[in-house]
Amino acid sequence: MFDLHRLRLLRELKHRGTLAAVATALSYAPSSVSQQLSQLEAEVGVPLLEPVGRRVRLTEQAEILVAHTEAVLERLERAEADIATSLTELTGTLRIASFQTAALALVPAALGLLRDQHPHLRVHVTHMEPEKALPALQARDFDLVLAEEYPGNPNPRPAELEEEDLLDDPLHLALPETTGEAHAGPTAALRSLADHPWVMEPEGTAARHWAVTLCRNAGVEPDVRFETTDLLLHLRLVEQGHATAFLPDLVWSGQPPTVPLRQLPRGQRTRRVLTVVRRGRSRHPAILACRDALHRAVTPRSRRTSVERGD
Repeated sequence: MFDLHRLRLLRELKHRGTLAAVATALSYAPSSVSQQLSQLEAEVGVPLLEPVGRRVRLTEQAEILVAHTEAVLERLERAEADIATSLTELTGTLRIASFQTAALALVPAALGLLRDQHPHLRVHVTHMEPEKALPALQARDFDLVLAEEYPGNPNPRPAELEEEDLLDDPLHLALPETTGEAHAGPTAALRSLADHPWVMEPEGTAARHWAVTLCRNAGVEPDVRFETTDLLLHLRLVEQGHATAFLPDLVWSGQPPTVPLRQLPRGQRTRRVLTVVRRGRSRHPAILACRDALHRAVTPRSRRTSVERGD
């Protein structure tokens, strides 16, 4: 029988990419990781790694082993959930990763609910964008990730992850007070901003791809002068007249908007906010409690925004 510990190291290598990254994540020496994987190769009787420049990649046989390891680990996660369910008190640590606006608008209220109902559950929250958080979830760095999905830009759906919808978050075109496009329809409003500076999220993010595509479909090449994942900075730049932006309702955390907003073209008016966990962990009491708290944090929020209608 193959050694499960060594199989997990092989799986870690698949998700983290380098022996050094595996060693850092697991607090091992790189030489120890390499030695354990060499022993696994001896057990299996075939090469599991092949050099590619200064890195290594998994062979076909190694990929087969990792797929079976994923199935074993999923069953172990189910076993852990069953044990936790059998206990009368929820304990341990729940590790959450969240993008900024959900962390600001929803997570604090959810933490309060969890603290009141499960005082012995330790919750650790990390601010991390979904592009990094979802691979980290697969690598078991987190137990639950709050993620976002923009219209026409679905997230990759690895078989080992499970999603659950949390809310639909309305998106708006946010204008500085000085633009004065009060009566333009959605497409006309975008076209009128051809010469205006924009603030957007960095290249390579789903939000940036969606925003640029939306502008180009309206015949506009946006003049992006400011790049940041910090949507509060987006808002501040719009408030002070430096840029135009696309902003979601969550950025105001239920408070009235502080800048003029315009409706976006049909089919582009909401982003999906969801929670993601590893398959086999969705029935764990800590995950169930967290998802329930997040849904309850959404319910009392007033997500009504006064937006001028346009065709």
